[in-house]
Amino acid sequence: MGNLENNRIFFDNASTTRIDDRAYREMLPLFKKHYGNPSSFHSFGEIPEEKMEKARMSVASLIGAEKDEIYFTSCATESNNTALWGIARAHRDKGRHIITSAIEHYSILNPLKEMQREGWEVTLLPVDKYGIVDPHDVKKAIKKNTVLISIMHANNEIGTIQHIKDISDLAKQAGVVMHSDCAATAGIIPLGVNALGIDCCSFSAQQMYGPKGAAAIYLKKGIKMRPIIIGGVQERGRRAGTENVPAIAGFGKACSIAKLEMEDNIKAITVLRDMLTEGILKNIKKVKLNGHPEKRLPGNVHVSFEYIEGESITLLLNSQGVAVSSGSSCASAALKTSHVLNAIGLSPAIANGSILFSLGKYNTEAEIKKTLEVLPSIIEKLRKMSPLS
Repeated sequence: MGNLENNRIFFDNASTTRIDDRAYREMLPLFKKHYGNPSSFHSFGEIPEEKMEKARMSVASLIGAEKDEIYFTSCATESNNTALWGIARAHRDKGRHIITSAIEHYSILNPLKEMQREGWEVTLLPVDKYGIVDPHDVKKAIKKNTVLISIMHANNEIGTIQHIKDISDLAKQAGVVMHSDCAATAGIIPLGVNALGIDCCSFSAQQMYGPKGAAAIYLKKGIKMRPIIIGGVQERGRRAGTENVPAIAGFGKACSIAKLEMEDNIKAITVLRDMLTEGILKNIKKVKLNGHPEKRLPGNVHVSFEYIEGESITLLLNSQGVAVSSGSSCASAALKTSHVLNAIGLSPAIANGSILFSLGKYNTEAEIKKTLEVLPSIIEKLRKMSPLS
């Protein structure tokens, strides 16, 4: 079943995905029929609590964790904030040094800027031209007062997958907690927390065909983390506030589906990705594929077109019924050059002409063909108008 609605194509799956019908159906009874608070002791709370715990089991199963190592939040940004603040504060008796990379999501980088203003020391590691963090740089950056390393599993913008196991091994040797932002990978590619050796990770439902409003933190048993939302005792005291039970139920179902269908999805989406990539590089001159050519997410096609601006390409593609992104959804509204593209060494002129096509399981070969039909003429039109070409 395709993603084509009213002749429109959605290639912005990195920002959000269309909910799977099966996850949607899982949610419906919890809005009007089983609407009780899961913390209530009376009968109205029983089924919501059961559904929530069933979802917790499914979320844990997807990543190879234990059920009581999963804590629900509202979004990946909250999960990342909670992981950073919560783990760092719980370990500040040891030190106040944190290591991260230059291409992390803003829900990592901006909290760390705030922490720096409060006296924390942050080491921002560089990446190579493909966006890969060198584990040797991590090793050199670790100090006696390092309490946390946070490196994303894969970059949401250029799709590069990191050497997380190598980095987590270094963290373990140094006795440092290892966190990874897995919002771009959970439910999309295999994510085994024990195989990767991570102590904590963040991810959400909306990137894996689940609903918005539900996300999770995996926290390995024995790792200390203080809550940043304080009130009641929900989520075993780690995150206060009434849980979004319908969204959590949909999240759980999405995780169950992802576990069963991931291998087939990867194969199908990779074929479409390669078809789109090859078509662009073959039919359009002066274009560059960003990110690692092989170690990348199956649905990621991030390209830079010389002499034109990504926002103009995005608008003209949208007028042709093709929805893409000119950067991270959390940064594109600011119309700033991507910090990720700056970090991999692209000049502002090249970086500003970048487009992200992020493909998902509902995309089709017909959609790829239509995009390849309209894109070359759009690029040609914009280049004729550009004073730089």
